[in-house]
Amino acid sequence: MTAPLTMNRVIHAAVRRDLGRLSEALESARDRDTARARDLQRAYANLHAELKHHHEQEDRHVFPALTRLGVDTALLEDMDTEHQAMSDALTRTAAAMEQYAGTGSASDATAARVSLKETRVVVDRHLLHEEGELEPLLQPHLESAEWKEAERQLRKGPPTTLGRFFAWLTDGMSVEHRAFLRSTVPAPVVTVLAKVFGRRYYKDVAPVWRG
Repeated sequence: MTAPLTMNRVIHAAVRRDLGRLSEALESARDRDTARARDLQRAYANLHAELKHHHEQEDRHVFPALTRLGVDTALLEDMDTEHQAMSDALTRTAAAMEQYAGTGSASDATAARVSLKETRVVVDRHLLHEEGELEPLLQPHLESAEWKEAERQLRKGPPTTLGRFFAWLTDGMSVEHRAFLRSTVPAPVVTVLAKVFGRRYYKDVAPVWRG
């Protein structure tokens, strides 16, 4: 039986998409192409920021709501430990990407690719754990007051933050995920936020994946 699509899974798909894009780009990187190296570092920094924000929101709003709903605290503690492991791995890869951006060398590209491979294992392990164990426990509570309030908090944010998020999220989004997003957030809202307040993403990051 296919698991129901959730906003969490849509965000996870965007994370996996960018990790895959970056891995492919590092694989084909040319030696001493510092301009390309800086572009890839900037794209990675955007992914890092989006994933960091996603997990901070979970720590701030989702996990406390699940605690109040009676979800096993041991599982939530595991989630917290995995968040820290991801943060550490992402930081290590950020350092490797910064080193590569400074030289553009093939050896630094290789080092960044190795670091990224290790980070992908850590990230995907957590995403699968969350999707496989945490989401099913949430399903019976989707109409509860506690979860509705958590959702309300998750949707809050300045237009610049939301605009960049939607620009990133929808870049290369599948038809299925786009339809789900439209069922959750009105399409005109997504379009306006992304096009108006996410312009920097379209200028600074999106072209990197097409380079």
